[in-house]
Amino acid sequence: QVQLVESGGGLVQAGGSLRLSCAASGSVYTMGWFRQAPGKEREFVATIRLSDTPYYTDSVQGRFTISRDNAKNTVHLQMNSLKPDDTAVYYCAASPSYSTGYYYTSENEYRYWGQGTQVTVSS
Repeated sequence: QVQLVESGGGLVQAGGSLRLSCAASGSVYTMGWFRQAPGKEREFVATIRLSDTPYYTDSVQGRFTISRDNAKNTVHLQMNSLKPDDTAVYYCAASPSYSTGYYYTSENEYRYWGQGTQVTVSS
């Protein structure tokens, strides 16, 4: 069982930046970030495979950057130009598998989940 521990959430003004981190207790192939805003379903944000081009949902493309340090089993989400609509609980997710044919964007493709970290963007 792989444990995921997130850090880095907080309160920031619109236009500001935050960096989320997630440390995995073991090796995983695919890591990603999801978020859940109040009253909404959890949605995909970004994903990255072991050594591959990352993939983002359209609403964060160009503002968010996902990266990983494989030696440390960590993944980061650099969030710039934050908007109030980015307010949500952000969850780190990981999978022991990967596909070369497509990116994992569905919750059921990830086996391990972090506890979530709150990101609040004020207007």
